[in-house]
Amino acid sequence: MLDNQLLKIAQDFGSPVYVYDAKKIENQYKRLTSAFKNVKKLKINYAVKALSNISILKLLKSLGSGIDTVSIQEVQLGLAAGFSPEQIIFTPNGVSLDEIEEAAKLGVKINIDNLSILEQFGTKHPKVPVCIRINPHVMAGGNANISVGHIDSKFGISIHQIPHILRIVENTKMTINGIHMHTGSDILDIEVFLYASEILFDTAKQFKNLEFIDFGSGFKVPYKQGDIETNIEELGKKLSARFNDFCKSYGKDLTLAFEPGKFLVSESGSFLTKVNAVKQTTSTVFAQVDSGFNHLIRPMFYGSHHDIVNISNPKGRERFYTVVGYICETDTFGNNRRINEINEGDILSFKNAGAYCFSMASNYNSRFRPAEVLWHNNEAHLIRKRETFEDILNNQIEVDFSSKKETVLEK
Repeated sequence: MLDNQLLKIAQDFGSPVYVYDAKKIENQYKRLTSAFKNVKKLKINYAVKALSNISILKLLKSLGSGIDTVSIQEVQLGLAAGFSPEQIIFTPNGVSLDEIEEAAKLGVKINIDNLSILEQFGTKHPKVPVCIRINPHVMAGGNANISVGHIDSKFGISIHQIPHILRIVENTKMTINGIHMHTGSDILDIEVFLYASEILFDTAKQFKNLEFIDFGSGFKVPYKQGDIETNIEELGKKLSARFNDFCKSYGKDLTLAFEPGKFLVSESGSFLTKVNAVKQTTSTVFAQVDSGFNHLIRPMFYGSHHDIVNISNPKGRERFYTVVGYICETDTFGNNRRINEINEGDILSFKNAGAYCFSMASNYNSRFRPAEVLWHNNEAHLIRKRETFEDILNNQIEVDFSSKKETVLEK
C-alpha cells in the first residue's frame, strides 16, 4: 500500500489502527503454492492464531486455504467463517481431554502431542482418526520463545518415544492418519528444516494408514531492508522432490501440509499511530505515540523489530528517535531509530504488523483495542470497530456497596 492511502485510512478511521493489504496475503499464498506445485496433493492450513479476524479467514478460504487451530474457540471461529470441518485441523497443546473430544464431535481433524492424552483418546474413541505431533529435537526457530522443536520444548511427543506411540496404537486399535512437526518460527536455514523433515519421514514409515504429513511452518519473512528470509522457492524444490520419492516408497500419494501464519499475513499489516508528543531529554529524543505494548507487544515480548516510517513527512530530514508508547511501564517500540523528522500529530506506520500483533492486544491500562481495516480492491473496509467504554464494562458485574447492615453487639 502507498503512504498516502495509509494516511487517508488514519484520517478516516482514527488511530491507532491496524491495516491489512489483501493483495499481499494473496501473493504470499500463491508464492507458497507455486513453490510446491510439483507435489500432487498440497494443503495450506493457515495458522489462525497469527491473525484471527473473521474477514481474514474468509479471504484465505476464498484462496483455497484450510486452517490450523489451537483452541476450541478458533475451531468455532473457523466454522463461523465457512470452513467445513474437514478443512480444519485442531493442534492444541496442554488442553484437557474434554476440549479435544469437543473438537472431535465437530468433525475436525485432531492432532495430539501427548502420550497420556493419546492413550485416553484412543481408548475412548478408537474409530476417530488422529494425527500425531512429533518433537524432532531440532532447534530451527529464531527467538527461544518461538522455537518449539528442541529437546526441552513442551510441544510434541519425542522421537525417542515412538515405541510408546506404537504400543498405544496397537493396544487401542486407533488409526493414525497424519504425522506432524513444527520446529518453530523464523527458520533461517532450510537445511536444518530438511534435516528435521527426514526425521519425520523416518517416523512416517512406521504408520501404514497415513493420509498426510504436516511439516508445520515457521518460514521467516524480512523485517527490514536487506533482512534474510526463508528461501521458499529452494525449499519447495528440494522438499517436493524428497516428498514425492517418499510417497513412491510408501506406496501412496499422501498430502503435503503446511500451517503458515506469519508468512501469509505479517507483511500485509501496517499499524498506524499518531505522535502525541516529541520529548527531548538530556540524552534522547522520544517520539511518544497514542499506543503501547497493550496494542503491539512483540517488541517488548520478543525483542522483535518493526520498521517505523513517518508517513506524514516521508521526505523530511532524518533524525534519531526512540519511539515509545503511553503505557505506564517501559514500552519501547524502537530504540534510537533513524526516522524522517517527526512532529507532533504525525502518523507513524509500523511495518510487519499483520501477525501476532492485534491477536496479542489487550485492554491493559483500560485502553481500548484498536480498529482493524482491510484494504481490498483499492478500497478500505472496516473489519473490526474500535472498542468503546461500554466494551470495557461488558461482562463486569458491579457489587452494590450502598446498603449497610446494622451490627448487632452481643450483650
